[in-house]
Amino acid sequence: MELKVLNDQGQQTATLAAADTLFGREYNEALVHQIVVAYQANARMGTRAQLNRESVHHSTRKPWRQKGTGRARSGMSSSPIWRGGGRTFPNTPDENFTQKVNKKMMRGAMACIFSKLAKDGRLVVVDTMDVDTPKTKNFAGKIKAMGLNSALIITDQISENLDLASRNLKNVWVVEPRYADPVSLIYYDTIVVTKAAVAKLEEMWG
Repeated sequence: MELKVLNDQGQQTATLAAADTLFGREYNEALVHQIVVAYQANARMGTRAQLNRESVHHSTRKPWRQKGTGRARSGMSSSPIWRGGGRTFPNTPDENFTQKVNKKMMRGAMACIFSKLAKDGRLVVVDTMDVDTPKTKNFAGKIKAMGLNSALIITDQISENLDLASRNLKNVWVVEPRYADPVSLIYYDTIVVTKAAVAKLEEMWG
């Protein structure tokens, strides 16, 4: 698979031969969907809690007598069928949303995503993305000159200058190859990968 190599002005200067196992795989939509759903589910925390009929604030007094009223029998106002009553099966803080994903599925899904990005022209390669000064203005100018609006930048090593210059840009995120997740790869319009990061990605997912 041939990937486009861009310069600082966003112009293609060359191509880079990349492994077909990572960048030339046929797209499997069902597999990618399953991995994305699992990734988002594994990021969830059980922070919500609902009250059962024991925990809800109520009186234990019988609302009305058992017979003679013409209404249905009722024992107490905490019944789940009452407004303001407890839930039958309440959500608890220790609820577990995790989904198991094996390594083969994850490897295949990441290869499908990178292949789709390369095929659609949303994945480009640069020599390096490092900056000389930790100035957001300078880095933002570099991003604008390359014609990037929303970009995920994958670099083999994040220097202190690059970290400080990029962290205030809303639509730009700089990560190392091991932190490139499937949701972010799909979310950003353009994926910018340095040549050294391409080799690491091939080693990880190829």
